Amino acid sequence: MSNTKPIRKIAIIGTGVIGASWAAQFLAKDLDVVATDVAPDAEASLRRFVKAAWPALERLGLAPGASQSRLTFCRDLAAAVAGADLVQENGPERLDFKQQLYRQLDELLHPDVIIASSSSGIKMSDIQPGAALHPERCVIGHPFNPPHLIPLVEVVGGTRTSEQTILRAMAFYKSIGKKAIRLNKEMPGHVANRLQGALAREVYYLVAEDVLSAADVDDALSWGPGLRWGIMGNMMLNHLGGGPGGIEHFLHQFAGPLSTSWKTLGSPELTPEVQKKLIDGVHAEVGSRTIAELEAERDEILLGLLKLRSKRAETSHEVAEV
Repeated sequence: MSNTKPIRKIAIIGTGVIGASWAAQFLAKDLDVVATDVAPDAEASLRRFVKAAWPALERLGLAPGASQSRLTFCRDLAAAVAGADLVQENGPERLDFKQQLYRQLDELLHPDVIIASSSSGIKMSDIQPGAALHPERCVIGHPFNPPHLIPLVEVVGGTRTSEQTILRAMAFYKSIGKKAIRLNKEMPGHVANRLQGALAREVYYLVAEDVLSAADVDDALSWGPGLRWGIMGNMMLNHLGGGPGGIEHFLHQFAGPLSTSWKTLGSPELTPEVQKKLIDGVHAEVGSRTIAELEAERDEILLGLLKLRSKRAETSHEVAEV
């Protein structure tokens, strides 16, 4: 596989929430997109999503030549992937489905075409047996929802994925403004979802144990560590937490207390009773606000943060070049 062939045409397989968001992202970056989905109303839903997402993408900055008109919908899989430089697969999280789909794609596509899966939990090593001809071009390219706004993409290969494929996928995602991270080994749920899962376990435990309400635990996160996490990750914040001594002093000072505190973390059982407590707590927090209103609130604040981080990154780059 050549790692220099330009990627200009993307085939999107599956146009649910993730696939539609990917389509909007790719279109905003001056790429041609052909989408396919078997759902009866898939095309109409996809075009509605892209149209609704476009104002936010305009605020973030469209690439020259970007246009919604470069979106094509095709029900036939073979026709949809013909001429594609990369396939972004967003099918159901079922191993049997993905293996069968990859068998079809493997037979249809030129060996140079990357097949990237948005799978949030299935390992590529488990999917690859379906692509017996060219398993080396199959890779996980897992986005964070919604992909057209959240920059993160987790890239991880299976046991038979080539180094060229991983490097080319990383380069492509970075070229369209994504924050691509490489996982050196496969893990169930990859990394970001595992981090979310670890946090959710303690959140559910605290609410289940009546330590505090759903609203208060959300405030504890979003108005406390969440503000810092929107700027820097855990390791960098630990470095700052050590003061002038940095990470070395932080670990010297807190390794013992941290290890002790981990033993008190909860492992809640999500019984019907606990689930009802969580559900009731969330509805009390939500009040009369609709899902659409909450999404709009999330996206508006997220756009502001992304613009701020982008401006800061540009300033840092300029300083580094001086």
